[in-house]
Amino acid sequence: MLASRASSLPPTAPDPERALVERAVRHVREVLTLAIEHEPTTPALIVWDAQSELAQLLRATYERCLPTARSIEFDALAPAAILAAFAALPPRSLVVLIQSTSFRLDAYRIRLELFRRGLAVIEHPHLARITGPQTEFYVDALAYERDYYRDTGAALKERIDRTRSAVIVSDGEQLCYSAGLEPAKLNVGDYRALANRGGQFPIGEVFTESKLLDAVSGRVRIAAFGDRRFEVNRPTPSPTLVIDRGRVVDTLDSTPELDAVLATIRADETDIRVRELGFGLNRAFSPTRVVNDIGAFERMCGVHLSLGAKHATYPKPEIDKSLARHHVDVFVATDSVWLDGERVFADGRWCVSV
Repeated sequence: MLASRASSLPPTAPDPERALVERAVRHVREVLTLAIEHEPTTPALIVWDAQSELAQLLRATYERCLPTARSIEFDALAPAAILAAFAALPPRSLVVLIQSTSFRLDAYRIRLELFRRGLAVIEHPHLARITGPQTEFYVDALAYERDYYRDTGAALKERIDRTRSAVIVSDGEQLCYSAGLEPAKLNVGDYRALANRGGQFPIGEVFTESKLLDAVSGRVRIAAFGDRRFEVNRPTPSPTLVIDRGRVVDTLDSTPELDAVLATIRADETDIRVRELGFGLNRAFSPTRVVNDIGAFERMCGVHLSLGAKHATYPKPEIDKSLARHHVDVFVATDSVWLDGERVFADGRWCVSV
């Protein structure tokens, strides 16, 4: 229903519906102009499916924001035709991928191949997981708060890159990093110094991990985790992970689904490693504003960790990448974050500046 009215809302459209559509258009225009820096004269291609309401809404939104773009339905064309459409684009062109699940073209890894060709990419996967009120949260998360993302991201990176110790406080429990953190990576929509422009949206994250994987110990309460369907699971009460030398060694107040996730990791990798330390920046997502898709909710304003040996960004000599199979995000019930004794997160927000 939303999609059918996104490009031309009648005067009688309900106010909440009209407001959501107009927010989507405004936020997508911000992404295009401020983050991707797409020029109106630069070619663009929109590839979409019609298998979910949110996908249809985003398709109509991008068609409205990119009126000269070619727009094609993924399911209506043979793979060869879609590949030909990609091949016809000159470097610096933009490709928008709007996916209810995730597009598959045999062994073709679409986003990586498009980057290799010098194209900008905006990718919206797994939209079928987001329904009902979550649609509004997702649309709000597309807002590109350039000054906030870039300033806060830069401030966190500066502190992470020089920190010698970090502490995550959650419901009175503490998780301690005693050997410093790896140089931070930014996902804040600033591509000026990067080889590739774009990625998966919504955005808003700074991430790192311990320089020494064994130098992470303590306890941490988790408010949510990625389940076996790659959806956000919110257990009640919040379980506590007991971590020793960078491994989960016990779980208090666990649930059957969390036990199943941990058992799968342990069966494949023996130990349950703690790797990524992610600082989400996106203020449209919070413990009360949740979307089911773990890839989108990973940007939530707060802290998440990854469980499992897989984290290709930071190679570690003790990790055999060929045997690392799991990267499961867990979201911390965070009271505060401390870097070298400086509080950088409190009261649900980041409190740092450049």
